[in-house]
Amino acid sequence: MTAEGYSKIQDELKKLTSEDRPNIIAAIAEARGHGDLSENAEYQYAKEQQSLIEGRISDLESNISRAEVIDIKNMTGNDIKFGATVEIEDDETGKKQKYQIVGEYESDIENKKLSINSPLARGLIGKSKNDNVEINSPKGIKSYTVISVKYI
Repeated sequence: MTAEGYSKIQDELKKLTSEDRPNIIAAIAEARGHGDLSENAEYQYAKEQQSLIEGRISDLESNISRAEVIDIKNMTGNDIKFGATVEIEDDETGKKQKYQIVGEYESDIENKKLSINSPLARGLIGKSKNDNVEINSPKGIKSYTVISVKYI
C-alpha cells in the first residue's frame, strides 16, 4: 500500500481504539443499568456496535501487520506500476479520466484511487504513454489510450 493509505489506516485504528471503543463500553454500561437485558433495545444495539467496532479493529490490525508500504515519491519510469497516477482516454467516448493505482485496501473509486486488483488496473500495468489497452468489463470490452503516467 502507499504511505498515504497506511497513514489513513493507522488514523482510523487510533480513532476506533481511543474514542469509539471507550464510548461503546460506556454505552453498554449505561444500557445495562436500565434493567432486563433480554428486552433492552439500547443494550442489544450497543452490543452490536461493539461487535462491529471490534471486528473493524481486528481487520485494521491485521492489514497493518501485513502491509508493505511503498513510497511512490521515489519511483520513476514511463511504464505503469503500482502507485502510478494514470490519465486514460476512453477511445469510444473521448472521455478522459485520471486514477492512481493503489493497494486493494485503500482503493476508493470516488477519489480516483483504483485497486491494483481491479480489471482496469491489471490491464494498465506495464503499459506506457500512448499505448492502447483493451479491458474486459461487465459492459463488454472497453478500449482506452494511455495519455500520461506520473509518480507523484
